[in-house]
Amino acid sequence: MKIYAVADIHGQTNRFDLIENNISKLRPDVLVVAGDITSYTNSVSVISRLNDMSVPVLAVRGNTDLRKVESLLEQFPNISSIHLRKTKIKNVPFVGVSGTIPVPFSSRICFREKKVVTRLESLVKRSTVLVAHPPPRGVLDEAFGRFHAGCRSLFEVILRCQPKLFICGHIHERPGAEYIGTTLVVNCSIGRTGGGAIMEYDGDKNPTVKMLP
Repeated sequence: MKIYAVADIHGQTNRFDLIENNISKLRPDVLVVAGDITSYTNSVSVISRLNDMSVPVLAVRGNTDLRKVESLLEQFPNISSIHLRKTKIKNVPFVGVSGTIPVPFSSRICFREKKVVTRLESLVKRSTVLVAHPPPRGVLDEAFGRFHAGCRSLFEVILRCQPKLFICGHIHERPGAEYIGTTLVVNCSIGRTGGGAIMEYDGDKNPTVKMLP
């Protein structure tokens, strides 16, 4: 299966144009949006444009997506929120967690993080594609090229569960791919440069990734 992943659209028209062009060229089976779909405003019109994509869309919220975005995602037929729920595309399971609270030199999913992480871990298996907005602490998370700003709890979830693929964004400066153990971590941010990431994954063999210009 071919997965196209992006993050940090921030409601910008040129970024939607880029996504649509890549979908047309690459013909993925699914579009995964790892948060910051909107930029606090115009939520309905932004989500509506996401719904118009020619492939199914799986999404989680980021820190610039108001809480109401969660319910908006459920109102559009071509979009599925994967926050703390499992969704299968071509027998590949996707699980996500919404939300990000940026704090100095770190990120948290939410204030009651321990409870959310416990629920998340119960859903994550080895074959799962795990999706969140912030990167794990210490991996593809250097804000301004200097300070690690990832989420420690997500790093620990990855260590314990070792899903084969973890998709994130949030840190605009660090799109790319690295491993934590046997988990391929992909920061697919389009917040500065780049067009996201295209991945091949069937739920069994190890995924492959190509970062897009």
